[in-house]
Amino acid sequence: MKQTLVNAWTADDARTAWLAPSAETALPPTERGPADSDAAEQLELEVVEDADLLKGEILLHLEALQLPVDRDTSDGISKGAIRGSHARQRLAVFHREIAHLRPKAGALLQRFANGADVDPKAIKPRLVPVSSDTDEADLFRLATLLWSVPVSRGYGRRMRYLVVDDQNDKLIGLFALGDPVFNLRARDAWIGWDAEQRRQRLVAVMDAFVLGAVPPYSNLLGGKLVASLIGSAEVVSAFEAKYGGSTGIISQKAKHARLALVTTTSSLGRSSIYNRLVLREDPADAKSKVLVHLDRIGMTSGYGHFQLSDELFSRLKNVLRQAGHPYVKQNRYGQGPNWRIRVIRVGLEHLGLDQNLLRHGIAREIYAMPIAANAREYLRGEAAEPIIEPRPVTVIAEAAINRWMVKRAQNSTKWKEASRADLLHLLGLSSTGGLT
Repeated sequence: MKQTLVNAWTADDARTAWLAPSAETALPPTERGPADSDAAEQLELEVVEDADLLKGEILLHLEALQLPVDRDTSDGISKGAIRGSHARQRLAVFHREIAHLRPKAGALLQRFANGADVDPKAIKPRLVPVSSDTDEADLFRLATLLWSVPVSRGYGRRMRYLVVDDQNDKLIGLFALGDPVFNLRARDAWIGWDAEQRRQRLVAVMDAFVLGAVPPYSNLLGGKLVASLIGSAEVVSAFEAKYGGSTGIISQKAKHARLALVTTTSSLGRSSIYNRLVLREDPADAKSKVLVHLDRIGMTSGYGHFQLSDELFSRLKNVLRQAGHPYVKQNRYGQGPNWRIRVIRVGLEHLGLDQNLLRHGIAREIYAMPIAANAREYLRGEAAEPIIEPRPVTVIAEAAINRWMVKRAQNSTKWKEASRADLLHLLGLSSTGGLT
């Protein structure tokens, strides 16, 4: 029974979600505004929650996820086991997205390449900024459903990009940058800043919370190309144009933000894409200038909130609200991961549950991409200005394609076999699902 619950992502579930008639047209979850949040909150207020019942359901839910038995270490956990732990979350995200994407799915799938559409030597990446309520936003959301570990919607500041191949106008991959968490032990130790320095300069850090390539480019190490493009001059310029003259929401102080550092975290334990990612201007010359690089700076501690579904989190908030606990509305700013974890911790304590249930035991690698040559010195306040000399997309792309993608194409033919029909399989659908 447990195995069935863990592997809840089935073709029947997904096909039903795609084809079932929609009772209403919901706003895309990522585009909901304050009014929608207030309406959802009002609905929560109308429900009287049974605390004892919720306590039991939380325990049953966590047991069904089959998280690591020894949550003090994630050594030896297979990528398949991590995918299994996320299966319920992935299914919930899939169902949440379907109402909006279903009518457009056929057209969106045409933006993905078949292997026959790609000449590795002719790949020509182009960055396409993603804005809300656009076809690009829908394509971004559909692409993220292909991954076995659901991605975050991001918090606070947010920059989203599609990476498109100009040779065929097909999707290579995508990435999104958002506000980093305030406390991240490995990052903070690597930078070497204190609490006040972090408070002043965290505005110069972003986190790549979405990052990856899609087939057939993923079979050509396209993920390394996509990751490298984060360090491009175009992204750095876009960040400064969007956030360079911003005012802190909490401090109300003007912040001349300069992008000095980007962090990212692996989704499946150890990452073959991020590991040893060093791109030089001339890949054949070990002494040539480094264009971009990722430094492995540590591991997460295995704490988080993915294991508690949105529905259970909403009910937990409602229990606290019914008890008159002030914490539920204590922080409306962003309602980011730190706030969510704090609410869950307080809620578990209120229900008499061990707060250690927040420890899922899946440690993930943390990487840092210095955008500024003096990133750490600048973030510690030891340098007045960051030294930022990024190269354009064309230069980074040419080096990455020659370094990784052309070589992989010569050593493997798997990319040639990729087809849009494969995407139906990845989404849990059959070719009769009406999406071809």
